[in-house]
Amino acid sequence: MSGARELNYVSDVDVIFVGGSADEDTVSESQAVEIATRLAIQTMRGISEVEIEPPLWEVDPNLRPEGKQGALVRTLDSHIAYYDRWAKSWEFQALLKARPLAGDVQLGEEYVDAVQPMVWASAARENFVESVQKMRERVTDHIPPAEVARQLKLGPGGIRDVEFTVQLLQLVHGATDDRIRERSTLDALDALVSEGYIGREDASRFALDYRRLRVMEHRLQLRELRRTHLMPEDGAALRTLARSSRIGDGGDRVVAVWEEIKREVREIHVRLFYRPLLSAVAALPADEQTLSPEAARARLAAIGFRDPAGALRHIGALTSGLSRKAVIQRHLMPVMIRWFADGVDPDYGLLAFRRISERLGNTPWFLRMLRDSSGAAESLTRLLSGSRYVGELMEWIPESIAWLDSPDQLRPRPGFVLQEEARAIQTRHASIDDAMSAVRALRRRELLRLAMAAVVGELSIEELAEGLTTVTEVTIQATLRAVRREVVPAEDDRLDFSVIAMGRFGGSELGFGSDADIIHVFDANGVPAQRAQELALQLVQGVRRYSEDHRLPLELDAGLRPEGRNGPLVRSLESYAEYYRRWSLSWEAQALLRARGVAGSVTLIDRFLALADDLRYPVAPDPQGLREIRRIKARVESERLPQGQDRSRHLKLGPGGLSDVEWLVQLIQLEHAHRVPGLRTTSTIAALEAAVEAELIPRDAAEKLAAAWRLASRLRSANTLLSGQTSDVLPTDRGRLDGIGRLLKYPARSATIVEEDWMRAARQARRVFEKLFYG
Repeated sequence: MSGARELNYVSDVDVIFVGGSADEDTVSESQAVEIATRLAIQTMRGISEVEIEPPLWEVDPNLRPEGKQGALVRTLDSHIAYYDRWAKSWEFQALLKARPLAGDVQLGEEYVDAVQPMVWASAARENFVESVQKMRERVTDHIPPAEVARQLKLGPGGIRDVEFTVQLLQLVHGATDDRIRERSTLDALDALVSEGYIGREDASRFALDYRRLRVMEHRLQLRELRRTHLMPEDGAALRTLARSSRIGDGGDRVVAVWEEIKREVREIHVRLFYRPLLSAVAALPADEQTLSPEAARARLAAIGFRDPAGALRHIGALTSGLSRKAVIQRHLMPVMIRWFADGVDPDYGLLAFRRISERLGNTPWFLRMLRDSSGAAESLTRLLSGSRYVGELMEWIPESIAWLDSPDQLRPRPGFVLQEEARAIQTRHASIDDAMSAVRALRRRELLRLAMAAVVGELSIEELAEGLTTVTEVTIQATLRAVRREVVPAEDDRLDFSVIAMGRFGGSELGFGSDADIIHVFDANGVPAQRAQELALQLVQGVRRYSEDHRLPLELDAGLRPEGRNGPLVRSLESYAEYYRRWSLSWEAQALLRARGVAGSVTLIDRFLALADDLRYPVAPDPQGLREIRRIKARVESERLPQGQDRSRHLKLGPGGLSDVEWLVQLIQLEHAHRVPGLRTTSTIAALEAAVEAELIPRDAAEKLAAAWRLASRLRSANTLLSGQTSDVLPTDRGRLDGIGRLLKYPARSATIVEEDWMRAARQARRVFEKLFYG
């Protein structure tokens, strides 16, 4: 404290003694140290011992090398040797405030000049940041439990929280920036603000709270001229402190102010002191903490950028200029470049970051969050270098970066919340075009939220599928409401119309890039038949038209309707009943196993599903129909796989893929769902579990099928996230395989492991399938 000129009224004075011989021919080095030691002892006694006058201060020399066990006086060379070989990180932190105080000024300056380079290089020591953080925690741990809440200096939210935070920021960033090398806490805080290392608001609050804490500390010590940092407990002492600190007249007021300061200081301390960026900056090699133009291109190429010249242009565009934004970007870039380089596609990641930065312009929260947040900057680099799907969407919705500051923001939003928002959108917008533009924006936003959570969060494949299904349902429901309001006049409002989900949509099993399989049904309900048919067709066409999104297509596929692509797009409930009674095929009963109402008239949905139940859960399964399903499955395997495609890499139609698992489960449902209620579900995994419970399939066989199904689903979504394009084929390119693996939380360079895991799971699932499906 004395070095920074921050003494209290009753402070101890921290000193280090250095001595030596100016002329070794006259006085040897050892004699000089002996004389200097006696001089130091007498000086301390003169200052701190009780004589006729009371002691002035307590002199504390325990910050010297080796502490209390070390020599009281060392030569300059001895100090340097110790700091060079043996010093701990906290000792360099203590030297941050060192300045010559008394005695030989030249020797004092030589000492400071010698240790300063070591101080500013100390952050490069292994685990430096973590060691300083642990030191602060140890200080708190050594406070007697009864005193923790009263400690003005050492406790949580106290003076040390401010000082340790400022000092750590100085030591980490001061290695390359001499403009923040200040001894005084407040001067250092001002410098950190000026150079962009701390936000103005945080620094202003920190500085004010630090001043108020120091004033209260001074007033406490003045009362009885004794060294204390404990808030008093009795009312009289609290009232005295309140009045002397000009906080008010009552003890309750000073306690309230103290608690407010503690909360504020602790919140800023935790956010800045444990900032992940600090460890990353400290871990950078010294020559990478500044991006020198001469070496930058070669370095970028060496760490993984395929287009170092392009990367250099992006860095220049982000960091050039004198604006505060450019200053903060210059602090972020060295670390973020390393993080980008650790990703799958660093070139795209950096390009996307530049575009997003330009889209956000001078938005104040963006760079501040990346600098101060717990892990937001690293998460953003993972997202942008690991997923083009995310990067392209984030360019359109750059404010989504704020979600990285809160794990809750990356959780899938409940369907009822999205429904309320969609309804509010339609209330606010008079025209269908404006309303649907806002609904499409809602869908893009929620798909981006799910994609970000899938990359940096811990979403299970079931949570992801449910989230994607919910977003699709809400979009279709909102679109149908808007179109119906536009198309159906009041006199025809009796018309009932519904959308039925089919396939993976019906099973709530969507992945990124999945189509939404649907069919449409209407009931005239008193509207003339021809008019009802025309209105229903207009509703279908309107829903398809207004759900189209060129930025993020929503493919509504009605191919599972009766007669397939040759049948009408919409039928009345009576037409469905007649068709299914007279002409339905086995594959249509199979398709209805995943039929589920998602939009429109609830009454009509219930009636349609009751009709479907008679087909999909038959009392007496038709053996011929079951044989036909087996025959169709074999034909699908031979005819629908693309020519020249490696069958084993097709995640949907290949051996052990999604189709194998789903067709086997559906065959079991057609055979047994009438007598096993648990099989009456649109979910593949739920039906598989019900089959195990009913002893229709062995547990170990079901586990192999479920494992392959889940892995195939995850690989498909990861493939889309990585490339931004939908594909059912596991790529052969090792880089893409590695990228898919990282999205699935495999370690880097796991392409072979990803491939082997899939091949193993598919083989096991195929063996089970062949045994149970074909018999």
